[in-house]
Amino acid sequence: MDAIKNLCAPIPAELHTQLRQRQEASGQTLGQYMTWLITKFYEEEGKPIMKGNQRTVAFQVSEELFERFKDYLKKNGIKQNAFFRDCIQKALVAEAPTDASIGGEDGTC
Repeated sequence: MDAIKNLCAPIPAELHTQLRQRQEASGQTLGQYMTWLITKFYEEEGKPIMKGNQRTVAFQVSEELFERFKDYLKKNGIKQNAFFRDCIQKALVAEAPTDASIGGEDGTC
């Protein structure tokens, strides 16, 4: 059996009430519930959080290209997500139809 240690820390009363309500509803003892809650927190730490209408774009590159890319970002003070958002937006603007190209070849619908 794993060694058990006691953890005691003051928290705001409102948070304490909410925590105890959820713990009681779970049917677990306080120790079991806190073990589950803290474990879940650490398991989720570092995982990307999907926000409402946002999506993740991911792909793999060689280690060499990745390191060159990281160096470029650092040198230019750019965040990775800002870099890719800008690239996507530039590509979409470049592909956007001009007024003359909307509709048929002669500009009519």
